[in-house]
Amino acid sequence: MTLTIDSTVTLNNGVEMPIFGLGVWRSGQGAETENAVKWALEAGYRAIDTAALYQNEAEVGKIVKSGIRPREEIFVTSKVWVDDLSYEGTKAAFDASMDKLGLDYVDLYLVHWPVSDWKGAWRALEEIYENTDRVRAIGVSNFLIHHMEELLSFARVRPVVNQIEYHPYLQSKALHAYCKEQGIPLTAWAPIMKGKVLEVPELIAIGEKYGKSAVQVTLRWMLQTGVITIPKSVHKERVDANCDLYDFELSDEEIGIIDSLDQGDEGRIGIHPDRFGE
Repeated sequence: MTLTIDSTVTLNNGVEMPIFGLGVWRSGQGAETENAVKWALEAGYRAIDTAALYQNEAEVGKIVKSGIRPREEIFVTSKVWVDDLSYEGTKAAFDASMDKLGLDYVDLYLVHWPVSDWKGAWRALEEIYENTDRVRAIGVSNFLIHHMEELLSFARVRPVVNQIEYHPYLQSKALHAYCKEQGIPLTAWAPIMKGKVLEVPELIAIGEKYGKSAVQVTLRWMLQTGVITIPKSVHKERVDANCDLYDFELSDEEIGIIDSLDQGDEGRIGIHPDRFGE
C-alpha cells in the first residue's frame, strides 16, 4: 500500500485514524500551540494529539474550529490525567476537556497512565463511549502487557490504541507484538527521542541515501512498520519537514538496521510505567 499524509488505520471499532499527526506536549499556551496546529493543518496533517496535562486543549480546539480543514477531516485526541483517574473523576475530567476544546466530540480519549484507579476511569470512558456521541473511540497510554491483559479481562469496550514511548532505542517488541495480535495499534510518543535521532549514525547514513534527515528516516520507519506517530514541533520549518515522508521508501534491509538499534529499557527516555509516581 502506498503511504500518503492522508493514510489511516482502521481501528477495532471501525473508526479510521490517521497514522501521522502532530503532538503538542510542552507546546506553550497561546500563540505557540495555536501556530503549531495551524501550520500542521495547513501542511496536510490530519491528527492532533493533546491532553489535559498539556494545558493547551483550548488552543487546539480554537484552531481545529477555525476552518483550515473541515472538522470531520481532523482527528483530535486528548487524555485524562492521573489526578482524575477514578470513575467520577474521569467523568468530570472529560467534561472539563470538552469545555476547553470547545468541540462537539473528540475522536479519541485515552487513560494517560495505568496508575491510581485506572479501572474506574475505564468504566467511565466505556459509559461515555456507549451512551453519548461525544467520543468516537477510547484507548490507553503507557500500558505494558500486564496492564493490557488486566484491562482486557474485564473491559466491555476494547481499547483501540495504546500510546507508548516508542523510538529506535525503545521498540518494546513484545508489547508491539502483543498489541498487534489483539488488534490494538501502537502510537509512538517521543518518536524522535527529543531530537537525539539526529545523533544516530545509522539513521544519518540511511538519510543521506535519500536526501532526508535522521528524523524523517525515523518517522518513515514507524509508518512502514505499522506504528502511528505524532512528532511534536513548534517551528514551522520542522512541522513541514516532519511530514515530508512520502517520496521515499525504506528497504527491508534498512528497516532491519533500524530494528537492530533497540536497546530495550536501557533506551528509555521517560518514566517506566511500572515506576510512575515512585
